[in-house]
Amino acid sequence: MNETVILTNLTIGYQTKQHTTVVAEHLNAAIKSGELTCLLGRNGIGKSTLLRTLSAFQPALGGEILMSTDNGQQPVNSLTDKQLSRLIGVVLTEKPDVRNMTIEELVGMGRSPYTGFWGTLSKDDKRIVDEAIQLVSIESLRGRYVHTLSDGERQKVMIAKALAQQTPIIYLDEPTAFLDFPSKVEVMQLLHRLAREQEKTIFLSTHDVELSLQVADCIWLMEEGSLSVGTPRQLADDGALSRFIEHKGIQFNAETLTIRVTE
Repeated sequence: MNETVILTNLTIGYQTKQHTTVVAEHLNAAIKSGELTCLLGRNGIGKSTLLRTLSAFQPALGGEILMSTDNGQQPVNSLTDKQLSRLIGVVLTEKPDVRNMTIEELVGMGRSPYTGFWGTLSKDDKRIVDEAIQLVSIESLRGRYVHTLSDGERQKVMIAKALAQQTPIIYLDEPTAFLDFPSKVEVMQLLHRLAREQEKTIFLSTHDVELSLQVADCIWLMEEGSLSVGTPRQLADDGALSRFIEHKGIQFNAETLTIRVTE
């Protein structure tokens, strides 16, 4: 498993002409290919800011993000939009506001970094779209319109679109946010399988703590002033998960990695 994204003394936040707001600093970690990595942390701690910075949607305030490319490790801020579009696929929380578009057409939009201005799909592009649809097991949906899908079905389609983009890295922002529990489990298991079988680097932010502890290969736990990184077992053993999870009426069992409400 290779380190495909490396954070070195990273500072994230927002900058205007008058003011700089630091959300988190001194972040040092790496994301590996072939692993499902889950980002945990309370509301307002900076998960979305970190994800946007990793995705190059906003600049870092300091430090560096290195990314594996065909030319070796390169700083994210040195890469062009076209280069980034072939390296990073992003699946956002927002539901796509599209009508009169089939699932096959939406997944085909993942080929846009390769198709040029008119977006015409070649025979090879269509084959890649077919493969992405098969990988996510949504063949039965391909002729349906996007607005007719359930939340779980729509999330699978957006994952297929990211797969059709053929990027080595996929970032997801709260991919299970609108799903019922069986769909949450199904999507997380799908992402874990894709990371392993396709050697993808898959990194997602989530509030589904207990599910992440059961499925993720690696956990990034953002706390005030620190970032703890390790397997669920490692973070349980060093007390990081107990600090994060345990509050009045909530207990964390570090042996079984389970959470119990006591009141």
